[in-house]
Amino acid sequence: MSSKISTIIFDLGAVLIDWNPRYMYRKIFKTEEEMEWFLENITTGEWNENQDAGYPLHKATEELIAKHPEWEKEISSYYERWIEMLGEQIHETVEILAKLKKDNSLKIYALTNWSAETFPRALERFEFLQWFNGIVVSGEEKTRKPFADFYKILLDRYNIDATTSLLIDDNLRNIKGAEQLGINGIRFINAEQLRNELENVYQIIV
Repeated sequence: MSSKISTIIFDLGAVLIDWNPRYMYRKIFKTEEEMEWFLENITTGEWNENQDAGYPLHKATEELIAKHPEWEKEISSYYERWIEMLGEQIHETVEILAKLKKDNSLKIYALTNWSAETFPRALERFEFLQWFNGIVVSGEEKTRKPFADFYKILLDRYNIDATTSLLIDDNLRNIKGAEQLGINGIRFINAEQLRNELENVYQIIV
């Protein structure tokens, strides 16, 4: 780290918000094995990321059903019942966010891979999303992490110096994408690990 951190950038899903399609699909499938096969082979993470980058939910659903008509009900449920995939806020990390927000020397932003069509539901549900100095949502920008243009939107929009910024993200791929632009990164595992790295590596007391 070459300079003191002045900007902290949070990922949302799996860092501050517990989102998992299994919460909904366990109500549909009889066994974990069948559910996992479906998530690995039909409504894959790559498929969902396409919608995170702005592809319309109804088109994605229709096209996937056309490929796998035998799974029509289960595919349709993905976005029809998306709200059931949304768990609680991750309280320990939200506590860290709250403490960082009190530090007047820091600006706090969110950079999230999230569909523009479903993100308003999260805004309604989680009060802490109002704490950020700004949020950049992939679905609104039609691009996503780890692509360089998505990070640059945040940097340019809020006049952020990459070298004094720090991304907290659970996905190593996204951390590496940020590092290509000079953004520092912490791969999030849990709140205790995050607190330790903030304090011991970046001298940010939380």
